[in-house]
Amino acid sequence: MKPTPAAWLSVLLVIAVFLTACSGNGGQAPAPTQPAGTNGEPPTDPEESGAAGGEAGEAVELPPVDPFEFEGRISIAGSSTVYPLSEAVAERFEDEGFLGEITIASVGSGAGFERFCIAGETDIANASRPIEEDEISACRSIGREPLEFRVGTDALAIVVSQENDFLTSMTIEELAMAYSDQAQTWAEVNPEWPDEPIQRFSPGSDSGTYDFFIETVMAAVFPEDKAEAALQQASGIQFSEDDNVLVQGVLGSPYAIGYFGYAYYLENADRLKVLAVEGIEPTASTAESGEYPLSRPLYMYSDATVMRERPQVAAFINFFLTYVNEEIEGVGYFPANEETLNDARQKWLEAVEQ
Repeated sequence: MKPTPAAWLSVLLVIAVFLTACSGNGGQAPAPTQPAGTNGEPPTDPEESGAAGGEAGEAVELPPVDPFEFEGRISIAGSSTVYPLSEAVAERFEDEGFLGEITIASVGSGAGFERFCIAGETDIANASRPIEEDEISACRSIGREPLEFRVGTDALAIVVSQENDFLTSMTIEELAMAYSDQAQTWAEVNPEWPDEPIQRFSPGSDSGTYDFFIETVMAAVFPEDKAEAALQQASGIQFSEDDNVLVQGVLGSPYAIGYFGYAYYLENADRLKVLAVEGIEPTASTAESGEYPLSRPLYMYSDATVMRERPQVAAFINFFLTYVNEEIEGVGYFPANEETLNDARQKWLEAVEQ
């Protein structure tokens, strides 16, 4: 069933009424959308945070969407970390009546941006890092202006097998050494640890998780221009874009170590042990506050023209931003705060209203 003119008109009328109400609130129009790729973070000042929703703390309401009114194809590719969250929301969208097809490819953030910004073959890019300037330029070269929607927070999990009896916490320095070419055995990282070879498992270079680890862990210890090489040249390191492959690798030995999104740890918590970093355990509160050193935001990107020309894409993003906090904890990540979601919802309204 294609969207009926009456159904789509009703959605646009609701948007128009909502925007009129917002512009009449104190005589101020909605704050302009921050260009994608500037810093990827929501505003922290209360007045700035409230600008997206009128008064500070006021929720931005999206027009109701009935998935049954839409059909067609929705193509998504990108971060393996965001993949299970997108999959959960897509299943709910289909369960509530969407008659089209949703494809989601778990290929890593970098490869997702290639498909979205270079090939132009996808409607949405999932990412576990902000879009980079060269990727924005690539998008613009094919007539796309990437719109950033932050959809949650992840805590990067550092994991070992439950058979590992010597690790409960690591410092950033120890973690960088364990993943570098400077240490062959655990004892070379810390003399109190076993003199056994380190078996290292890492996402591949197309992964936003890999990029985040290089920037946050490796570059904290090694010169920035040598941080990636230190990891790449580590003896016996194994890379995979499939986080399930990494899980299986870590399970294979008490001397193995791996890292990936928190959701994949939760799926295997009965067999894996998650480590504290700098003495801080990954939890909802430490991830959202940034106290846990390896917490990071999760994103999805689209384009206003794509959203207007393909109503099913706009409807899906609307649905995603409406229900993401009902799905995200079940997947294993942590909800974005209301100010962040208000910012994302306001961007949606401005995109479809143009």
